[in-house]
Amino acid sequence: MSAFVAARTRAAGFPRWPLVAAVTAGRRTLANPSGLAATAFFYLVATGVVGSLWRAAAETTATGTLVGYDARAFTWYIAISEVAMMALPFRMVENVGDDIAGGEVASDMLRPASVVGVRIAAAVGAAIPRMGACLAVGVAASLLIVGRPPDLAAFAFLPLALLLAVVTNVACQHAVAAAAFWVRDAQSAWFVYQKFVLILGGVLMPLQVMPDWLEAVAVRLPFAAMAYVPARLASGHVEPELLALQAGWMVVVTGLAVLTFARGERRLQAVGG
Repeated sequence: MSAFVAARTRAAGFPRWPLVAAVTAGRRTLANPSGLAATAFFYLVATGVVGSLWRAAAETTATGTLVGYDARAFTWYIAISEVAMMALPFRMVENVGDDIAGGEVASDMLRPASVVGVRIAAAVGAAIPRMGACLAVGVAASLLIVGRPPDLAAFAFLPLALLLAVVTNVACQHAVAAAAFWVRDAQSAWFVYQKFVLILGGVLMPLQVMPDWLEAVAVRLPFAAMAYVPARLASGHVEPELLALQAGWMVVVTGLAVLTFARGERRLQAVGG
């Protein structure tokens, strides 16, 4: 963490510590190739199981499509939705909550940099190599199974959409985990949060599979920005306005994370850590 402090004190104008935190965490992830391989393996298993189910569902219909997706679109959708999910540690909410309850966050407060800012930047930096590994595996497998993406123009938006998805998810998980400043236990919050992301975020299925009223609600929630948007683009739907949805939610949940951590830190200071 000394690199973060040094970067902050040397910075003139915009602080360098977010970039330093992200790069440092990314290098640590790359230094563990066995961990990257394990992530890619579990990603391939999850994608293979879920993708095969949706391909089968589409192929059993008279038209070969289901809610506007054919077998190829479903394959690319699931491949990318799982990239957005597998890039992050599964129990991040609980882990951050444990750091808060265990006092690690109190120690971080002694450093001249934003506690939540450093943590979000580091989590995103660590996620990028995992995202790259899963994306490489997913693209290769999808090309072998169904061929190229349905629409290359939509696919071109994918890198930005995945980055926005990861940042939004990381920031939202920190906002949820901040409850540990008051309740000292984020395990139940993690359990509920993951279910919302898996279902309302469109990880396991496109939102169009849901009833119309639930789809209309889910697409406007922040969870859709965490997986559905990049997956929808990858499945061949040219809807760049979805990137604006992602960017908006990224700003909102990041602001919420900063606010909740600031209040939590003040509470720690008031009660003596």
